[in-house]
Amino acid sequence: MTSTGPTSRAALPAGSGDRATRRTGSHRVLTPHRRRRTGVERLWWSIRSGGLALVSRWRHSLQFRTVLLTMGMTLIAFVMVGAFLSHEISSALFSERLRQAEQESRRGFDEVQAIFDRAETNDRATGQQTIYNTLKVLEGDSGSTRRMFLLLQKPGEQGQRWVETARSDNSQLTSAVIPEELRTAVRRDNGQYYQSISLPVGTSDVPAIAVGRIVRVPPGTNYELYLIYTLGDAQDTLSYIHGALWVGGVVLLLAVGAIAWFVTRAVVAPVSDAADVAEKLAAGQLEERINVEGEDELARLGASFNHMAGNLQEQITALAELSRMQQRFVSDVSHELRTPLTTVRMASQVLFDAREDFDPINKRSAELLYHQVERFQTLLADLLEMSRFDAGVAVLDIGDADINNVVRSVQDGTAMLAENVGSTIEVRLDDPSCVVEMDGKRIERVVRNLLVNAIEHGEGRPIQVHVAATDNAVAVTVRDHGIGMTPEDVARVFDRFWRADPARARTTGGSGLGLSIAAEDVNLHHGRLQAWGLAGHGSNFRMILPRRRGEDLVDEPLPLEPVDAPVPAVETGASAVILDPADRGPAVVGREDTGTVTGTAATAEPSSSGRGGA
Repeated sequence: MTSTGPTSRAALPAGSGDRATRRTGSHRVLTPHRRRRTGVERLWWSIRSGGLALVSRWRHSLQFRTVLLTMGMTLIAFVMVGAFLSHEISSALFSERLRQAEQESRRGFDEVQAIFDRAETNDRATGQQTIYNTLKVLEGDSGSTRRMFLLLQKPGEQGQRWVETARSDNSQLTSAVIPEELRTAVRRDNGQYYQSISLPVGTSDVPAIAVGRIVRVPPGTNYELYLIYTLGDAQDTLSYIHGALWVGGVVLLLAVGAIAWFVTRAVVAPVSDAADVAEKLAAGQLEERINVEGEDELARLGASFNHMAGNLQEQITALAELSRMQQRFVSDVSHELRTPLTTVRMASQVLFDAREDFDPINKRSAELLYHQVERFQTLLADLLEMSRFDAGVAVLDIGDADINNVVRSVQDGTAMLAENVGSTIEVRLDDPSCVVEMDGKRIERVVRNLLVNAIEHGEGRPIQVHVAATDNAVAVTVRDHGIGMTPEDVARVFDRFWRADPARARTTGGSGLGLSIAAEDVNLHHGRLQAWGLAGHGSNFRMILPRRRGEDLVDEPLPLEPVDAPVPAVETGASAVILDPADRGPAVVGREDTGTVTGTAATAEPSSSGRGGA
């Protein structure tokens, strides 16, 4: 028979795995089952999360650290003082109870012994009654201390014994309560001795003092007589004092914590406000100021900070305005010169083409005019490019390009220039093809600037160009073996219009903006342009680009310091400038006499010229 009712679903047996079954229409779908945490795991994660939160709070809050340290030191001091007071109070209570017990025991022993000495007993029953009645005198309360007695036979004693042992009524006293050391001391002579004991009372033990002495009991037999004084009331007093100390300590600790919190808040809050304002000033919000209240030291600090911030704002505003004026001037001049320069260039071109018809003097003049106009044209083009960078309107024409082809093209274009100075260009390509997402024209300009600078300062020695890549980045290094650079040169290698030797003759021309423009081009690609130099041992420039647009640089396919760099025996001033697109200032790296590399900060802008850039 076929059932037409609702489809029945069997429950998934416990422990059948980490997946549960649910039915959707005629299909059965397996869904993941999330294991529930046990109570121990939840407790562990709660403790761990709380611990991490406390550690984070400790690291980031001066007020939190101050309050905790104050409370911790207060707690340590309180524990030490409390332990000392507890010891002194307990010692005083015990000493007082012991002195009282010794005095009362001495009177009681003397009184009992006197009664026993005067007793006239001739038979056992009368003697037992006399002994029990006499010992009853020793029972009762002595001030705030309960007193009981215990009469024990003295081992080895000869004579008639009318009683074996005697003890206070309603007590659990036995010979086991008395320590053997105390019994031994009592048996030795007729002196009075005491010892602290633990007395069983009901299901618990209470502290007590046992005082013992030898007494002669009718009809003349020596017994050990012990008086036991309970210290329960003293223990209760001490416990009450301990409780009061703990309660007082907790209240004191909380009070100290609250006082420390309010005091540190009064000090830390202005400092925290100053830190917030300083961060806003660093972010460019130059109008931010600290709210100054009162006339104390913190108020003076806030007023001085505001005065400093005001001066900085004025200077920064003035410098920014001057920079804008300079950039505007360069931009305006560059644009205004384009039209007349075009006319002059056309005229110089006509004269240059017709120079063969001139006499030697006019021919040389036409050649000089043509070359200087071309140099002026290059300078003007560079100035216009820098004005685009300053205005933030420079854009990239991104596309896939083989950087190996770019390097070969630059090598071919500068081969004649290298040949004129006696240099050779050696290119090493680790991979036959290296495709990068880049603006090919800008990267070609970067490589050309680096290679022309190497030719200019290579002293006619060979120049090596090395291209290597990883999955993440591609690097191009240009190494020359010429005059090199001092640390001061390296620190300013990307400054605009700066040259290491202004008197050095220009054999290749150039505007002095080549390396500055190269740095800006590399920054637009979110890459890094770095320089290493050692006086007398040449220089090495390294360009690193991400292979795909938007990726972060995590690899360095080639080292900045060349493998053939010498390790100096004394400090020679090897250094490097590192340009990072995330930090608009380059970092100067200096190598000490140990050959290791150490870093300091430089303040040069990345868009500046090097040692006579092309």
